[in-house]
Amino acid sequence: MKKIALGFILLCSSVVAGTINVAVAANVSYAINDLVAEFNKTNPDTKVQITLGSSGKFTTQIENGAPFNIFMSADMKFPETLFGKNLAITKPVIYAQGSLAMLSSKELDFSKGINLVTDKNIEKVAIANPKTAPYGTAAVEAMKNAKVLDKVENKFVYAESISQAVTYATTAADVGFIAKSSLYDENMSKYKENVNWVSVDPSLYTPIDQGIVILANAKDNSEAKAFYDFILSEKAKEIFHRFGYLTKWIS
Repeated sequence: MKKIALGFILLCSSVVAGTINVAVAANVSYAINDLVAEFNKTNPDTKVQITLGSSGKFTTQIENGAPFNIFMSADMKFPETLFGKNLAITKPVIYAQGSLAMLSSKELDFSKGINLVTDKNIEKVAIANPKTAPYGTAAVEAMKNAKVLDKVENKFVYAESISQAVTYATTAADVGFIAKSSLYDENMSKYKENVNWVSVDPSLYTPIDQGIVILANAKDNSEAKAFYDFILSEKAKEIFHRFGYLTKWIS
């Protein structure tokens, strides 16, 4: 009887086994493995299939029938678009707030802040495509507000996503605008603050609120709901905070 009772408790503590498909904004790539691992501690039989990419492209794919269950965007605009078209069953909720940084594999004078991009020695500036990547939009806004955009647009090297912008910033460009969260990956530890990277003044761009929605094809999917609830949980907030996101203001 005790074994039966224990089995029932264990069954109730996790959702029924299966696979959920989650579209995840590229900036979350550094934190997502830790998030899934923590989720699987209480839902060990649920396989979380992660696809990484730009939020704009995901939105187009979802509009065209891509079989995702959950969308973790890099902004609020794209999930709001899907909700407005009845392609999401939950109203977009902020799960984390991201921030911008500038990165280079070279030792640069980052004391200049964002004005560094105007230096004559800076010939190429990596930036995520602002049409599809919210962090690219934020970078453009920051440069515009700093009154340097017109001087440097001809230097831009466009990346398809913010994670690709990290690669470009350390290879194909002299400097690049990246998600600050990427710097918390252990493989990035060789890059030092104020030597290889610096935070972009947050007063130069609109806060990067990142929204999550459950998509229409997961209407009765208890596993998708469990993962959604986990992403908004205190435990997930701790993980996001560890990777440089702001979360303490989320209710």
